[in-house]
Amino acid sequence: MTTAPALELRTFTELEEVRGDLLDVYAEVRAPLLHLPNYAVTAFGERLDRHGNEPGFTAVLAYADGLPVGYAYGNTIEHGDRYWQRTTPPPAERYTRQPALALKEIGVRPAWRKTGAARRIHDALLAERDEPHVTLMVNAAAGDGKVHALYRSWGYEDIGHSQPSAASPVLTVMVRTTRPLPRSST
Repeated sequence: MTTAPALELRTFTELEEVRGDLLDVYAEVRAPLLHLPNYAVTAFGERLDRHGNEPGFTAVLAYADGLPVGYAYGNTIEHGDRYWQRTTPPPAERYTRQPALALKEIGVRPAWRKTGAARRIHDALLAERDEPHVTLMVNAAAGDGKVHALYRSWGYEDIGHSQPSAASPVLTVMVRTTRPLPRSST
């Protein structure tokens, strides 16, 4: 990993303020997949609009020299949310009995990969949240399994699978605590 040049991390709770930047970065991040219906910019825009209107929406964007280079966003999900209902097997109650943060998207422009930018964006998003757990869905085949392995190295563990839409691949559902658990003093 190389060291990331100076990044300015900005937090947004209103989609309208940052929608264009999210679409621009997404289009470059997912460029090799944009021909697939689930990854098309229009499909992402529709999901983004839905997510931006859901409770607890927060986005963190990284800017370098005033230009957006990466993002992560998510929102709060509650017990009974469709996110949990589509997860098989059903997740353990310890994850669903309290609100959780659903990390819906994270992406970094190719020139900024392997710089630590994605982890900084991710950690900044979690730092803004009070939920005890964060969950995400990943295509286990993405990057020949490297993306899935990266999330594991960040403390996420597999808890099930989900297919959010007919156009979506089957995704691995992962979860972790939002903050390290306190160590026992004994």
